[in-house]
Amino acid sequence: MENLSPQENTPPMSYKEWALTIFLASIPLIGFILVLVWAFDSTTNIHKKNWAKGNLLIMILAFVLIFMFIFLFGGLAMLASLSD
Repeated sequence: MENLSPQENTPPMSYKEWALTIFLASIPLIGFILVLVWAFDSTTNIHKKNWAKGNLLIMILAFVLIFMFIFLFGGLAMLASLSD
């Protein structure tokens, strides 16, 4: 059978590459843009690409939860202030 995915044989990333990746991803705005690039770029190492996709999923879930809590508690605070 023909190997259609050339990234399957990529070597694993070293601990130095992982440390740099995590450091760059932790920078507030630049990190988010880099994670997007790493997740959807076709030339990115497959291990970094999968990590970036998982990281994006966690970022989106955290954003949704924070958004829900802000509106829940903000709405409760507004209702409490109206009842005074």
